[in-house]
Amino acid sequence: MPDAQGPEKSPAPARAAGMPGIALPAKLPVRQLLLVLGLVATAYAVALLVWGDSPRASLARLWSLTGLQAAGLCLLSYALRGLRWRLWMAHQGRHFGLWQGLRLYLAGYAFTPTPGNIGEAIRGLMLARQPLSAWQGLAIFGAERLADLMCLLLLCLPAVWWAWEHGMVQQMPAWLGWLALAGLGMAVLALGLLFRLRPAWLHRLGWLRHAWACLRLQPLVWFALTLAAWAAQGVAVWLICHDSGVSLDLLSATGFYAVAMVAGALSALPAGLGGTEAVLTGLLVAHGAAAGNALAITVLTRLLTLWLAVAIGLAALIYSAAIAKEVSFR
Repeated sequence: MPDAQGPEKSPAPARAAGMPGIALPAKLPVRQLLLVLGLVATAYAVALLVWGDSPRASLARLWSLTGLQAAGLCLLSYALRGLRWRLWMAHQGRHFGLWQGLRLYLAGYAFTPTPGNIGEAIRGLMLARQPLSAWQGLAIFGAERLADLMCLLLLCLPAVWWAWEHGMVQQMPAWLGWLALAGLGMAVLALGLLFRLRPAWLHRLGWLRHAWACLRLQPLVWFALTLAAWAAQGVAVWLICHDSGVSLDLLSATGFYAVAMVAGALSALPAGLGGTEAVLTGLLVAHGAAAGNALAITVLTRLLTLWLAVAIGLAALIYSAAIAKEVSFR
């Protein structure tokens, strides 16, 4: 079956549906995003060299049986999230074949190491034919982040239970726990009222309306894809821990990874760098792992769950732009 993207469009700037006066920029900031990627990757590589032997030892373990198994699980995770993106793109009227859709989705990972991962929002904007409007691209990006956060918070529960069993939660001030619970309850209530009542101003926020439309589309499908994707990476972390001699059960390993990912996302740093590593290493040390071993596990985890995706994304981006001619940066 040939890949269909619809008829070729005029090169004039595409306007967001329902958002008059909002147009795509004349040129996507690809060079700036790639510059950020280069700076972040260089800083990360320098940090690995400065931290000592443990991170460098992680590189050798990439080619072990465990490393290859973990890499396979990460590839599965990327593919599942690609299917979710393809589903939402079809909702916006952009239909792709399976492999074409996955390739275009993977190309977006080239821009992951940007503040708040916002670079991924240009996935649909850089299509050579029938690109998304700015607000549609932002809507799908917002839907992806909300779905990811929902499933990561769910996967955090085993880590919270582990902290409770080991008395860490009880050591927190009581007022802090009640404040967090009240804040979570108010956020859920506000979100429910927002989309239940649908105030008039919501319809003026085109990207939010489109994001909600994405989340309402086959919710069981995207939820299952998202949960399975992050769980696959949790299993990869568990395999790495087991291979490193850290006796951590599957649910706790997945929970530790989910907590670290949420912490990294809240930091709004490029791809959560620094925050994610610090939290995951700290949790492993709290569980009883030696500091050097915990750091090596964290570095190997990030190489497979982040930098592998970036490398594949760059390859997919180059192929899609230079060979398949499916991507344009003008």
